[in-house]
Amino acid sequence: MPKKICITGASRGIGRAIAEAFAGEGWELYLICKENLEMLEDAAGEWRREYGVNAACFAVDVTDTEKYEAFLKELPAMDVLINNAGISYMGLLQDMSLTDWRQVMDTNLTSVFLSCKHLLPGMLSRNSGRIINISSVWGEHGASMEAAYSASKGAVNALTKALAKEAAPGNVQVNAVACGLIDTSMNAKLSEAEMQTLITEIPADRIGRPEEVAALCLQLAQAPEYLTGQIITLDGGWTV
Repeated sequence: MPKKICITGASRGIGRAIAEAFAGEGWELYLICKENLEMLEDAAGEWRREYGVNAACFAVDVTDTEKYEAFLKELPAMDVLINNAGISYMGLLQDMSLTDWRQVMDTNLTSVFLSCKHLLPGMLSRNSGRIINISSVWGEHGASMEAAYSASKGAVNALTKALAKEAAPGNVQVNAVACGLIDTSMNAKLSEAEMQTLITEIPADRIGRPEEVAALCLQLAQAPEYLTGQIITLDGGWTV
């Protein structure tokens, strides 16, 4: 029987790359997006044909807590949960509205809490499971003009470490991948000049690829059980 994985924010970028990587290994996919369901279904169709996997796609707003919790309660027990859904806000903190602040926090942090709250018990009951949270280097270092995003990812890192301690007796490992500059739509808003300036600061002399994040997630899903509570940085040496 194939193992089951739930991925939030799966329709594009890092989430889509993760889904394809696990499809290639024969995993049964439960894929969540906010509104790009047609795009996600098209990708899932390709993976069904190419890899022969089962892939279920759902359009669920993770910030709608009532609907998201109801959805999570209907899912079967998962072997792996990947919390990838995330948004950013560019601008000065003093210009940010409370609504914008809450949107970032609900998407990047509260959704992680809800996913873990409802899917962790199934893992603990089977004495096996992995939770992988997609974080950011800004969760540790902070980014100017991205205070809310940085705060949300810093909280995800702390949650990862704390939950790893709670879940370890039940043989569930909880880790996070702190991404550097990755080639996604979230970073597409940067101008060519801004992008080149950032690349000059990265020892690897390039931005990362979503497929590289996916490969690391696949490794974490298969890593020794003693590996837990870690924030693993993937940034080409940028913040070392």
